[in-house]
Amino acid sequence: MNKTIITVVGKDAVGIIAKVCTYLADNQINILDISQTIVQGYFNMMMIVDMQKAVKVHTEISEELKTLGEQIGVIIRCQKEEIFNKMHRI
Repeated sequence: MNKTIITVVGKDAVGIIAKVCTYLADNQINILDISQTIVQGYFNMMMIVDMQKAVKVHTEISEELKTLGEQIGVIIRCQKEEIFNKMHRI
């Protein structure tokens, strides 16, 4: 499995989850786990996805998700699981 962590943060708006999930489905990326909260109007989502069958490479997906985030007014970050774990181990 090729796990990746995707985080989405920004002001809440209609369609954020739908647009992110549509992008993932269009690129054959499977959602393994998802958690989302809204606190005082701010949206926060964390997803663990499997990119094993993805039709694009990680860097391309990461850049496209970043661009999608800019279009919908949120910040989207995409990190490989091993890098995410090393950054948050301390």
